[in-house]
Parts: sequence; structure tokens; C-alpha cells
Amino acid sequence: MSDLPIIIAGGGIGGLAAACGLARKGHRSIVVEQAPALGEIGAGIQIGPNAFHCFDYLGVGDEAREKAVYIDKLRLMDAQTAEDITSIPLDEPFRERFKNPYAVVHRADLHGVLLKYCEDSPLVDIRTSHVVEGYEQDGTSVTLKLKDRDPIKGSFLIGAEGLRSPIRAQMVGDGEPRISGHTTYRSVIPTEQMPEDLRWNAATLWAGPKCHIVHYPLKGWKVFNLVVTYHRDVQEAIAGRPVSKEEVAAGFEHIHPKARQVIEHGSDWKLWVLCDRDPISNWVDNRVALLGDAAHPMLQYFAQGACMAMEDAVAMSHCIEHYGENVERALQIYQEMRKVRTARVQMNSRLIGEYIYHPDDAKAAVRNHVMSNMTPDEWYDQLSWLYGSTGLDESTVNAALKTAAE
Repeated sequence: MSDLPIIIAGGGIGGLAAACGLARKGHRSIVVEQAPALGEIGAGIQIGPNAFHCFDYLGVGDEAREKAVYIDKLRLMDAQTAEDITSIPLDEPFRERFKNPYAVVHRADLHGVLLKYCEDSPLVDIRTSHVVEGYEQDGTSVTLKLKDRDPIKGSFLIGAEGLRSPIRAQMVGDGEPRISGHTTYRSVIPTEQMPEDLRWNAATLWAGPKCHIVHYPLKGWKVFNLVVTYHRDVQEAIAGRPVSKEEVAAGFEHIHPKARQVIEHGSDWKLWVLCDRDPISNWVDNRVALLGDAAHPMLQYFAQGACMAMEDAVAMSHCIEHYGENVERALQIYQEMRKVRTARVQMNSRLIGEYIYHPDDAKAAVRNHVMSNMTPDEWYDQLSWLYGSTGLDESTVNAALKTAAE
């Protein structure tokens, strides 16, 4: 490693997690963010046991745990009949199996935990209002090009600027993201405004034809996170646009009133059109590497976008710590450690959107039959590949080393 700092483009969860991890290993970084101030939009996110492994590795385990709400179960409901399909208990057997809990947290709270660590660290330099335009490299360093600012020179560059990453555009050049047509509306309401018969300590999914509703408590039960999604075949990418309650409710007439009342109690709804990209096998260009949504943007249905970004940060930090004497090789090992796992989450997120969240008629009947007959241990077995990994499993690291050497 040279004496030059590491450059991280993007001050979201993934970029800040990378800065935390690298600082823990003694490496300086400069985080550049195009927004005038750092912060997160959106609302709640779910964090599986694999995310808690990341928190501990990144040095924010205690702080993240204080912000989380620990729910009792993942609950799947039939949105047409209001009948329970299945529940996955998240109690002691779950925690024992996966060595950590499952929880929910407000996205801004999680981002704030990572931001505080970075602000308190003398090894992290955060610079806002920096718009990335591209990069150049000469074999020993990377230069980040910025709009209306002097370029920044670093030992290597991490592109963590999200779905429309300029770093990815230069490296991969795969154009606009894939628009799924799934329209998601988000709201956060005080707990007292949530219908009493739905104030469950669970991450609850109401699954219906071409639509679903999700709700769970946040911020120490002060508020409830509401997410309403409809497959409207929209072909325009929209993010965070305010919409009326009437627009949110349109098309939900076929949903049971018990589930539909969530829409009536929501307020200040905002709209997102969900996008992702096809998995790719190469997101490293010599001394430049992608991370998080810049590398593998995914639909929300596995609730793993932030978790995968943090796992990337852990893997990146590990590789720089152990193989950083050759940066280009270290980044190749990082890629080999991550590409299959993240591609699997990307692909499965699409599949469960179709076959678990949104099926109708016979497909829904099959879903209900299969999932209602699964025991907790069978669920844990099904999820072990996802929740049972720390992102640094010995087999994963060894396989990455072997592939990178070939």
C-alpha cells in the first residue's frame, strides 16, 4: 500500500461502512459525496444476522444494536383472505442457529451510526458537494475526476455511489438500470395511528396478486414503517416523489380490508419505482472496485441490499488487510469473494418477488400449501446460506484465493 489515501465515492451505508472497516485496519480514506450534507432518505430496513456480524467487524456493534427493534417473527399473511400462511420465529433457537438476532432499524439511524464512527475517526476525511465525473489510473495510483473541483489522487478507488454510479458507468458501461415496474410507496406513522389489531412485533408481509404490504415497528416502537407495493408496469424510474393516499390505494380493492386499512392510516406517502441490474462477473478495473448497489443493485424482496453492501465493506477491509501489498490482487480477491453470493441474492430477489410476494390463483395456492407446512427448522435450513454466513467464511476466502491465482 502506498501512503496515498483510499478514495471512496459515495457517502451512503456502503461507502461509510467501507470507510469504517478500512479505518479499523489503519488505512486513511477520503469519502466524497455529491449531496451537500450526508443523510439517508427512505425509512425502515430489515437486518438479518449476517448484518450483525458486519456491525461487529466494523466496530459499531453496540451502537447499532441500541438503534434496532428486535421483532419476534417474520409473518406471512394472505392479503386476500387475511389468513396466516406461515411465520418464522426469531427467538432463541433462531439466534442460536445464526449466532445473532434479526431486527429492524430506521435507515437514517443505521447510517448515523456509521457516520459518527467516521466523523470521530482521524483516518476518515468526509467531503460533501463533490460530484464524481470519472477516474484515471496509471498503475500505481488512481485519480478521481470531479465536477468543478480539483481531482483527488489516491492509492485505489471504491465506487459506492449506488444504482447510477458514474464509476460503474465508466467501468462497465451497461446503461440505465432495469426498471422492474414495481411501484413502492413508503410511509412512517406514529404507533398510536397504527390500527391496534395490526400492532404486531413482527415484520409482516401481506402477499397478494401483483401487490404486497409490509409493516413493522421502528425507533423503540415509537413509529411503524409502512411499505405498499403494486406491480403497475411503470417504465419510468422515480425516487421519493410525494403522492396522495388515493394514488397509493388505487388497485388494492381486491385486498382484504384488514390489510387495506394500512393504506388508510398512512400519511405523507412517497413513491419509488424499483430498479435493479443483471448480475455481472467483473466489477474491478485494476485499482478501481465497485461496492454495494454500484456493483450489484437488487430488488427489495430479500431485504438484503444494505446487508450485502456492509458484507462488501467487510470483505474489502479483510482483503486490504491481508493482501494489500498488491492492491490489484487484493481487489480481485475481494471480487471473487463477493460475486457469486451477491448474484445469488440478486437473482433470488427477483424470484421471490414473483412467486412469494405477488402470485395469484394456482401459484398462490402452491405458495400457501408449501410454506404453511414448513417447520421452523426447515425454514432455518432454507435460510442458512444467507443468514449463516459472516462474509468471511474460510471456504469462501480459500476459493477466492484459488480463483484469483489462476
